[in-house]
This record gives sequence, C-alpha cells and structure tokens, in this order.
Amino acid sequence: MYGLKPQNIGQTMNHGYAGSYARQPDMIANTHPAGAAIAFGAALQYDDNGAVVPMGSGSTAVNFVGVASREVKSALNYLDQDVGSYAQGEAVPVFMRGAINVKCNVGTPKLGGAVYVRIAANESIPTGVVGGFEAAADGANTVELTNCQWAGSADANGIVELRILTMNNA
Repeated sequence: MYGLKPQNIGQTMNHGYAGSYARQPDMIANTHPAGAAIAFGAALQYDDNGAVVPMGSGSTAVNFVGVASREVKSALNYLDQDVGSYAQGEAVPVFMRGAINVKCNVGTPKLGGAVYVRIAANESIPTGVVGGFEAAADGANTVELTNCQWAGSADANGIVELRILTMNNA
C-alpha cells in the first residue's frame, strides 16, 4: 500500500576533506612532531631536527615525506570541517603510502596523472598556493612527485584522491 519512495540527492558524492584517508588497508602512516603550523592535507618534508614541516621554497621531490592526515585530530570549528591544522610541537600523523584526499589548487587531475607541489609563487596563477598540490607543471615553480599519482578527478570542492605509491623517506 505504501511503497518505498527512494530519493536521490545529487548525482555524485564529494570525496570528503583534505587529509582524510581515502582507502584502506594499503596505507602507512607514522607520527612525527610538527616543526611549524601544518594544515590538514599539506605536503610535508623533514626539517633539520627531524620534525615535519610543509614543503615550500627550496623543496625538491626527494624531500617529500607524505601528507598531513586528519587521523588523530578533528577540525576545531564545527561549521568549517574542511579546515584544520596542527600547531608547532603537536604530533602529526604523516600519511606516507596509500590513498589520501588532498586539495588540488591548479589543473585538472586525471586517473594516473602527474602530481606536482608548488614551491614558488607565480602571479599569473593566483590559485597556486606554495606547498599546495597541483595537476599542472609550472616550470621551476613546481616539483613533480614521481612516487605519486592522481586516482581520478576532483570533486566540486577541488578535493581529489592522491595515491602515494611508494615511501620516499622513512
């Protein structure tokens, strides 16, 4: 008499938030102290003291350690769940292998596509964020992470699944 009336809201689902793991069980995450403020989903490297810091000016692909995961800590603002960070000295879960969601600031990610990190600003690319992930090369302003690939396209918020194929640093 009263049949099931299924509803469909939208046609696709978003990927989630930057720093959230995308798949299990092929993942390795280690904890390291933060050597500076680190946003969820940031590309990381070691500093001289063995702490992790965001990649930026002077970084190379060899420096890439992993991605700051939101595995242990949640966002501090209920209405802004996609923004969160670790303060200097806090423990940071570093995603070193596997699939994790990140924000792609420039370019159109595609399955198996090259992954870049911006290491220098370029005024002609206003969406490029130093230390941010990108799907398009920008000469000496970006470095290609040869141990990473995009696992598909970005959602409406620019969040896309990043696959870290092999560990770059212990």
